[in-house]
Amino acid sequence: MAITDPKEMFDVAGKVALITGASGAFGMVAARILAGAGCRLVLSAGSADALGEIASECRDAGAEVVEVNARPSDEAACEAMVEKAVAAFGSLDILVVASGMNKVAKIDEMPVESFTGVMDANVTQSWMLARAATRVMKAQGAGGKIVLVSSARGLLGHPAGYTAYCASKAAVDGITKALGCELGAQGITVNAIAPTVFRSPLTAWMFEDTEEAQKVRDGFLTRVPKGRLGEPEDLAGPLLFLASKASDFYTGHILYADGGYTAG
Repeated sequence: MAITDPKEMFDVAGKVALITGASGAFGMVAARILAGAGCRLVLSAGSADALGEIASECRDAGAEVVEVNARPSDEAACEAMVEKAVAAFGSLDILVVASGMNKVAKIDEMPVESFTGVMDANVTQSWMLARAATRVMKAQGAGGKIVLVSSARGLLGHPAGYTAYCASKAAVDGITKALGCELGAQGITVNAIAPTVFRSPLTAWMFEDTEEAQKVRDGFLTRVPKGRLGEPEDLAGPLLFLASKASDFYTGHILYADGGYTAG
């Protein structure tokens, strides 16, 4: 196939995208980049105020936006989000699962409920959303793009009480690879973006000009070839790639947005 217009490879204008966790750090990146690229958006989040803010920002960028003030907490909620996209825009082309959570505690101090809560939010809900989207995308017969959110911690351990988080992200990697194999023949690609530490409300303290933050940064940056922590915009390019036809031959892939952290 001749490439006559490279820009066309990344063109998602008019596509319908469902983004869960749209008020979170990665969800907002996804909403902004896909709104700017011309997608029609269904944005889901648990906080009505935060959801309204990102939805308003996307509308100001020219996007059509439907708000769903809900979390993908169970099977019915996941199915309803996908149905909302189809009802509003007639199809679903892109799913971005940016919802999730973490609870940090040493294993001998972590309640079982905390472990299972992280696994449910990061693994089960990702699986349920992917299942709901797959059913619609198969019925449409035009393929689709599913993007999950993993982490460098799906590959690497962490000494500070991350057993639940590391296990959950390793499971997301497994879902990504298995679904990539399962759905490839239907033209549905399933990939994951796996960042390391990047600026967000949860990590803001690491970017502060304090002795404690500097100490933590210095220790962390010895493992990052790029020599800095991640910024939200570092996730925008990978997301657009995985949501567009530019990535049609990529599936079951874990794309590490980590400045080289996992390479060393």
